[in-house]
Amino acid sequence: MHGRLAAIATLLVALLVPTSPAAAQAGGNVARIGWIGVGKGLTFDSFRQGMRERGWIEGHNLVIEARFGDYSQAPQLVADLQRAKVDVIVAQGPMVLRARDALGTTPVVFGFSGDPVEAGLVTSLGRPGGNMTGLTAMAWELVGKRLELLKEALPGLKRVAVMANAAHAGEQSELRVSQEAARRLDVNLQYLPVRAATDFEPAFEAMVRERAQAVIAFPDAFMNGNAKAIADLATRRGIPVMSGAAQFAEAGNFMTYGPGLTDFWRSVSYYADKVLKGARPADLPVGQPTTFELVINVKAAKALGVSVPQSLLLRADRVIE
Repeated sequence: MHGRLAAIATLLVALLVPTSPAAAQAGGNVARIGWIGVGKGLTFDSFRQGMRERGWIEGHNLVIEARFGDYSQAPQLVADLQRAKVDVIVAQGPMVLRARDALGTTPVVFGFSGDPVEAGLVTSLGRPGGNMTGLTAMAWELVGKRLELLKEALPGLKRVAVMANAAHAGEQSELRVSQEAARRLDVNLQYLPVRAATDFEPAFEAMVRERAQAVIAFPDAFMNGNAKAIADLATRRGIPVMSGAAQFAEAGNFMTYGPGLTDFWRSVSYYADKVLKGARPADLPVGQPTTFELVINVKAAKALGVSVPQSLLLRADRVIE
């Protein structure tokens, strides 16, 4: 993976460069994008903003056929988009996994929290080799950084639980990198895989038994969707939680460090733009995030009895009071 970083970095420079779609539209045809996601909100709106910045205007030269539902509905949603004869499908990662058999030959652009190679979406990051490409939010350097930030926030930190979606592609690799960082920082890790929302309470009970001083929740759609439930358990048990997406902190958890979702999904538009202009997904290396944000929920910290060092607060991109 690391050997491809140079190629990926070169690609990401282009993510921020808007280009005119005029040349891509043979005979002035209106482009049609199919979108499948769990719900409207920041993700969808950010992608639409990115398309506008690249010259694609809905109602003028672009139609977005948006379909929303839960993951079990993904095959039906994709089949509906196929009937609508869209030019490209843009999908939140888990939707692609659930709808793989229904995708057919339509090019697919994804935004994915996990490892797209391990998930079988692409052959490699540098050479996707199939009909899919996009962005992955998984960046191994974030794993150690989250542990470093926790240790800075909680002086004397020695015992940290890792709570992870056992079905998330890349989870074991993320765990290995976490263990390496823990050894370097002289921290003991307790690994707690979860597979359903009913697993969270037993996981926190296990943390209490092992006297965990904090927990890192590996970020993915499943964890983000349960952020409020996790925050309630964390407050009740008195254990600060660190994760990746900002909405995790917004839901009442202690701290997050990871890619900003607005920039992430605006950047997904780069791939949709390229495919609409005739590029093959197989030729577009999968991108990785290059900008990250630190969000600290001071209100949650107070409820947990944590006094956040001023030096850390000053470095935060956002502080939730």
